[in-house]
Amino acid sequence: MYCAAPDAVKLAYAVHGDGPPIVRVATWMTHLEFDWESPVWRHWLDALGDGHTLVRYDERGCGLSDRDVDDISLDAWVADLETVVDAAGLDRFALLGVSTGCATAVAYAARHPDRLTHLVLYGGYARGRALRGAGQRRLQDALVAAISAGWTNPDPTFRHLFSMLFLPAGTPEQMGWYDDLQRQSTSAATAVRIYNTRGRLNVVDQAAQVRTRTLVVHAADDRVVPVGEGRLLATLLPDARLVVLESANHILLSDEPAWASFVSELREFLGTQRATAEPGAGVEDLSRRELEVLELVAAGLTNEAIAERLSLSIRTVERHLTNMYVKLGVSGKAGRAAAAARFSEARRP
Repeated sequence: MYCAAPDAVKLAYAVHGDGPPIVRVATWMTHLEFDWESPVWRHWLDALGDGHTLVRYDERGCGLSDRDVDDISLDAWVADLETVVDAAGLDRFALLGVSTGCATAVAYAARHPDRLTHLVLYGGYARGRALRGAGQRRLQDALVAAISAGWTNPDPTFRHLFSMLFLPAGTPEQMGWYDDLQRQSTSAATAVRIYNTRGRLNVVDQAAQVRTRTLVVHAADDRVVPVGEGRLLATLLPDARLVVLESANHILLSDEPAWASFVSELREFLGTQRATAEPGAGVEDLSRRELEVLELVAAGLTNEAIAERLSLSIRTVERHLTNMYVKLGVSGKAGRAAAAARFSEARRP
């Protein structure tokens, strides 16, 4: 679905799930279509849409939204959020800011206190990297240089710098997906503009004006946004509770304990329950192609051999495996063996 911002920029948004509404503020980097296939974002979409109606959108210049835009600023981002909320027909809702989306969420909450039931901020900050001292400004400049040098290059070396910062505990598959997602989401020129704008964000004054009850969550060893910035954000907000999770990942991954803790804290704060049964119902939930892949996994074939047998790319095989692991409720290094055992059990006479 699409809606038009005040300056006529076309914004792509999507809605799934059922229950009290949550609006997720757009952040770096998303793509409404590819995120469903992503081992980095898929579990976020599943959890947030389970027992809630989740509204999400691609920010201007990125994903399925208009790529060629003039205005990239905090005011434009807040106006985009206002546009999506109105297009989705929402009156009151919970607002979720993730990473750089937290600043937009804070600014929106300060302007529209009557619209929000809850405010959740994960991995965010009130002041951008350029406002945190000389050392952080040098890092900002280095990251912008990396974007300019290698964003569109098929060789992911420069983009991989961001993957290592955002997902230091990620698997090669997860990092590879994030490498590709960045290139697919936007151009190098737009990425530079967005990153520079993010670095100068300052919502310190707006945070003091927020009256919505807020949950602030941060990873203890976050390498993108230091936990001190999360503590500062929680201190600035008048009615906020801070939860620090044991993780180094800026984007929490499905197989780490911190992810389960985050979902538990979120549901307790929002007062909602899962609408679906716990994962792991069985292989009957898998698609035909997923079953074909899993049958070959159970037969002991490697991903390369499966790709050759089914005339697929290795990346496509990995994608099917990730989706299967989510459906079967298995994860980590033992996920492949557990999924194969589940398949063998189901096929046993």
